[in-house]
Amino acid sequence: MSNQLMAGKKILIVGIANDKSIAYGCAKKLKEHGAELAITYLNDKAERFVAPLAEELGASIFMPLDVTVPGQMDAVFDAISEQWGSLDGVIHSLAFCPLEDLHAPISECSREGFLQAMDVSCYSFIEMAGKAKGLMTSGGSMINFSYLGSALATGDYNIMGCAKASLEAATRYLARDLGPKHIRINSISPGTIATRAAGGIKDFDAMLDYNRAKSVDGQLPTVDEVGGAALYYLSDLSSGVTGTTHYVDHGVCIVG
Repeated sequence: MSNQLMAGKKILIVGIANDKSIAYGCAKKLKEHGAELAITYLNDKAERFVAPLAEELGASIFMPLDVTVPGQMDAVFDAISEQWGSLDGVIHSLAFCPLEDLHAPISECSREGFLQAMDVSCYSFIEMAGKAKGLMTSGGSMINFSYLGSALATGDYNIMGCAKASLEAATRYLARDLGPKHIRINSISPGTIATRAAGGIKDFDAMLDYNRAKSVDGQLPTVDEVGGAALYYLSDLSSGVTGTTHYVDHGVCIVG
């Protein structure tokens, strides 16, 4: 019997953009512990960055997935059903808001920007859970990624704070909904990490400095540390844990 935590487990990872992505750090950690991976990429432009990573990780399935394009999510889950027949875990690492709405005072966010942020950042996780549950015949685990701006009015996070708060609420309700099927739903809330997505936040460098100063040890989190948390939630180590938001921020959440 393998002593690897993820041996035999099949995991879908959505949201790798490049080798700096949180989702990539999680994928590496899961692969190290024996997981078989399905990896998606956003579009043709993103494919050239993600394809080498998927090859490095030995992904069994590699497909496009833009959650705003009808039919693409169905195609991914159909491929998983045909090739694997079952699914053990999902990593959802997606968020989006038009820059003009993200940078605007929240009182000036457009209706369209608000709806896009909620659709990609929150509803896509709900939709994914609905499609994954039928493949998790022996139970499973799903995680998403939030941020402290869901609970506190931090920096210039603005409308994304609302989207992440909604995502955390969805996590709790999905945990109750899918608990009888032995499917666990949890959220990981990393501190500030210099990813491609974070680069769109106004004055992000100032946020990095602020969070380093606020952390209890003067450190910022790494994608490898977040990957360790993902390993815990997607493995049987967390078999009794669901509906939680888990902070990986070197203590920033406790000092505000």
